Amino acid sequence: MINKQNSKLAIKSQCQLLLISRSSVYRQAKGETDCNLERMTLIDKQFLARPFYGVRQMRWYLCVQGHKVNIKRIRRLMRLMGVKGLMPIYKNPTPANPINNIKYVLIYCGE
Repeated sequence: MINKQNSKLAIKSQCQLLLISRSSVYRQAKGETDCNLERMTLIDKQFLARPFYGVRQMRWYLCVQGHKVNIKRIRRLMRLMGVKGLMPIYKNPTPANPINNIKYVLIYCGE
């Protein structure tokens, strides 16, 4: 893709044409460490056994297994793997019909 020996077109111009950053040309991205890969396999096995485990339960499971991890790392690894717990995320209840709330507005206004 990028030809570093091209004397007619600078690397900066080549990167602009291909819409990539110059830092990706000079430095290759690091992969995951062996510790993280081991943790990812543990997360995968536990998720297959208990798909309802979220980030917090998965962190607890890894701590019991002897891995010192925090929630942010587990969340990042689970997001990288494309794994989500089956339990829904809590959302504030919203009324199905906003017309029902008019009576509260009228009571508040004194009517």
